[in-house]
Amino acid sequence: MNSLEKIIMEEISALDDMRLIDVIGFIRYLKGEKPFKKSQVTDWFDAALVEIRERREELGIEPASLNVKTRRRGKQ
Repeated sequence: MNSLEKIIMEEISALDDMRLIDVIGFIRYLKGEKPFKKSQVTDWFDAALVEIRERREELGIEPASLNVKTRRRGKQ
């Protein structure tokens, strides 16, 4: 398992079953689509990050945890 796969596993390990079903659906969607352009991935990530920050309290994400995860993404 490479480092990216380990990060993905770490991120999904805390999800409940219903969210994991969403993840499976998203993965299947990605597999069926043509490859994303880099700009599409960047736009998607930026939009997701904005939503996560807006819903941080609802999702139970500590600010320090969010900062570590976004910094780690930038190093890859």
